[in-house]
Amino acid sequence: MRQRALSALVFVPPLLIVLALGEPWFGALIAAFVVVAAWETGRLMRGAGYSVVPWLIVAGALAVAADVAAPSWLAGYGDLLIAAVVVAAGIAALVEKDTKVGFAAWMATTFGSVYVGLLAALVRLGLAAPAVASSAPATQLGGERGWILLVILLVWSYDTGAYFVGIALGKRKFLAHISPSKSYWGLFGGLVACTAVSAGGFWALGQPIVLGVVLGPLIGLASQAGDLGESMLKRAAGAKDSSGLIPGHGGILDRVDSFIFAAPVAALYVAALVR
Repeated sequence: MRQRALSALVFVPPLLIVLALGEPWFGALIAAFVVVAAWETGRLMRGAGYSVVPWLIVAGALAVAADVAAPSWLAGYGDLLIAAVVVAAGIAALVEKDTKVGFAAWMATTFGSVYVGLLAALVRLGLAAPAVASSAPATQLGGERGWILLVILLVWSYDTGAYFVGIALGKRKFLAHISPSKSYWGLFGGLVACTAVSAGGFWALGQPIVLGVVLGPLIGLASQAGDLGESMLKRAAGAKDSSGLIPGHGGILDRVDSFIFAAPVAALYVAALVR
């Protein structure tokens, strides 16, 4: 958790710069993240014993990401594109002589594609987010930048709160078989920090604070689940990091794992409840 909190100081500023530039630069950055994270996922799955084809996971993740980010761009062909991913993964698995190995490879390749492709929900959030009222404190950010920035800050605040409270009070561990550094006090600290930032963010965006109070814990839990999900994959593969791409900080998947779960939750919440 210490590495996650400190690495945000390295990872978040470039992300904020690209966010300030807007589209198509932010979408291009997310697409680049999807490519690298999908490749790392394929390598981890091979390390865990699955006969997957990493480049097929990359292609599938991009297809899923395109549909998740902006299905209107695909003019109704998004579902067929995802179906093509499932078909291609199934065909690739047919070369395995052991049908159990082939079936596992089919499922793993499909999973890897969908899993990483969910990161594109950050782009979807920006496109679906409501405009910021002219009277709101954050009106100059605009709806797209404002809502994406809020989710970035929520994930960062959860990691930071969980780290500092966990260091100070965390003794009783939870889900230690996946990640031995997690504690119940850390979870509580992260949720409190995430909820406080969410309430403040909704106020700044001119929205009811109560909606922010509800979203905060949801994003906090989703962020933690995303972190644990990738930790489970790394533990299965016997790997410490998803790759050594970022010296001292692991790979891209290590940096975006929380967003893979948190972004779809935020996009759905905002699209359904925020006006």
